[in-house]
Amino acid sequence: MGRAGLEKNPRQVAAMFDDVAGRYDRTNTLLSGFQDRRWRRHSVRALDIGPGSKVLDVAAGTAVSTEQIAQTGAWAVACDFSLGMLQAGKRRTVPKVAGDALRLPFADASFDAVTISFGLRNVEDPAAAVAEFARVTRPGGVLLICEFSRARPAPIRWVYRGYLKHVIPRIARRFSSNPDAYTYLGETINAWPDQPTLAGIISGQGWTDVAWRNMTFGVVALHRAIRSAA
Repeated sequence: MGRAGLEKNPRQVAAMFDDVAGRYDRTNTLLSGFQDRRWRRHSVRALDIGPGSKVLDVAAGTAVSTEQIAQTGAWAVACDFSLGMLQAGKRRTVPKVAGDALRLPFADASFDAVTISFGLRNVEDPAAAVAEFARVTRPGGVLLICEFSRARPAPIRWVYRGYLKHVIPRIARRFSSNPDAYTYLGETINAWPDQPTLAGIISGQGWTDVAWRNMTFGVVALHRAIRSAA
């Protein structure tokens, strides 16, 4: 499987991630200029969870982020629809479950928090996924989305678009087992809505108090929300 289409067919996207799983973490670190580690630290802090909290990490990949969440004392579960990614993270001892973000294999109100990092834009229907996250989160629980976003100011955005179009494919050709997958990922970033638009999607799906914080000039944004009581 090479490059998944922007229609985000779940089988195609899962197969694409299976292809890149073995080198995924190393390639991501290189492509982000080693910023991925800082972004994960800020995501864990923004969750504002403590020991004993039940946290679902959706699109967890190799469970790098899940492991960091578990270090807070929370009970964290990695969920991903790519079996190859979960297998690549087998050395990480957090619980792992195969599952689709649109049909999570968990009961209603099972978690105190749900998080997804760099995965929502790969979901076929992001709004439906956000609603599904609300289903499995208890009232008053937390949603945290860490995702690539719209860089600001404009000169930074132009440089970033050039990086996505020209630099990422070159690095991917050298270090990734499936360079075409990173062309697809760059396209999904360019097609992704900006920060206010994503906030509007979240607020219409069972969440309140939606706020976001930019990181690295808005290249990445953290969106945080609270599960409504209704």
